[in-house]
Amino acid sequence: MKKRLFVALDLPESITARIEPLCSGLPSARWVSSEQLHLTLCFIGEVEGALFPDIREELSHVIAKPFSMRLDGMGFFPPRGKPRVLWLGVEKNEQLHLLHQKIYTCLTRLGVQLEKRKFAPHITIARLKNTPVSKVARYLEEYGLFCTEPFAVDNFRLYSSVLGRQGAVHTIEQEYRLV
Repeated sequence: MKKRLFVALDLPESITARIEPLCSGLPSARWVSSEQLHLTLCFIGEVEGALFPDIREELSHVIAKPFSMRLDGMGFFPPRGKPRVLWLGVEKNEQLHLLHQKIYTCLTRLGVQLEKRKFAPHITIARLKNTPVSKVARYLEEYGLFCTEPFAVDNFRLYSSVLGRQGAVHTIEQEYRLV
């Protein structure tokens, strides 16, 4: 049986509470629920069930210290053309990039095929379908300078994900402490 996996950081409730008021005001937007908000460190994709325990075990060998980070700014993907994803940015953070690199290295050493795309840390807050660019531009004028206070990051999680009509349902498979 295949599992669709990703590695992510969850956000503290105090931060998701700051994000919730942003989640309205765009036509045809499917907003991400506060329970589903996360920062993807590494999207693994579908793997055979036999590889799953190896991934879970290998990630336990990632060693990194706790750090703090903060959300800063907002934008959309793709940067040109019709917007499909609305996201919150992350203030430049060397420790976050180092954690991502350690996870990426650990998984590739295991033989997992990962995307080679540059790591662009962000929090997806909405998926857009036929939302006019002018409406997105107006929304960004109003909320684009959004930022949070710094918050502590002391763990990361391995998630499985099942796609459905209402969006993906994420299940925590394992939590890893940063020490």
